[in-house]
Amino acid sequence: EQRPLPSSPCSLAGAVARWREEGCVAVWLRVPILQSRFVAVAASQGFVFHHAEQGSSTLTLWLGAGPSRLPGYATHQVGVAGAVLDESTGRVLVVQDRNRTLNAWKFPGGLSNPGEDIGDTAVREVFEETGIKSEFKSILSIRQQHKQPGAFGKSDMYIICRLEPSSFDISFCQQECLRCEWMDLDELARTKHATPITSSVAKLLLYGYREGFGKIDITMREFPAVYTGLFYKLYHRELPESYRNIT
Repeated sequence: EQRPLPSSPCSLAGAVARWREEGCVAVWLRVPILQSRFVAVAASQGFVFHHAEQGSSTLTLWLGAGPSRLPGYATHQVGVAGAVLDESTGRVLVVQDRNRTLNAWKFPGGLSNPGEDIGDTAVREVFEETGIKSEFKSILSIRQQHKQPGAFGKSDMYIICRLEPSSFDISFCQQECLRCEWMDLDELARTKHATPITSSVAKLLLYGYREGFGKIDITMREFPAVYTGLFYKLYHRELPESYRNIT
């Protein structure tokens, strides 16, 4: 239930007392940025910050017994890169970042937007950085790390996808990339001028290219969620048909 923001410590204190009497377990308080002076009022009544967005901050007050059971705000960022492999030539799309002191080859990519699927992020970021159009095929690897400066000290997931190109003429972003080219996959797997994760995934991709992508792909299937009209995506290694059809 949404209620107006009390304008003073006294009125807020009275509201908190009423909420306790009504049996409320917790209160969420959204403060628009132009009314930020009310944050101090809320803090004086025991509210604490939960999260902030561009136009507002949200505070919480736990009224139930014991320690707060309210969920924390999002604590991860998700980076996605696309390993775009041209199977007809065995070449893969790589870039060098303009804003890095070490000009190492890597796969193009960036941060996923809220509400954006992993594969869509990979396709979008590849196009924005290189001008190459592609299609999502699978997930190749997931890196997890924590408390790193690049993720504001939060947990960080970095997912590399296998993409199939539908265009081949490079027109890379001059602001983000120093260089961009199609490189022989075998060369990328052997060069010392690539980031460690790029080298590892290049070897994995080379294995799949030579022996069959079924040995390396983490594929996706979509299922209806418990909420009517909504869906979720499940990523996993492909099952044999005899196991997929077990009922």
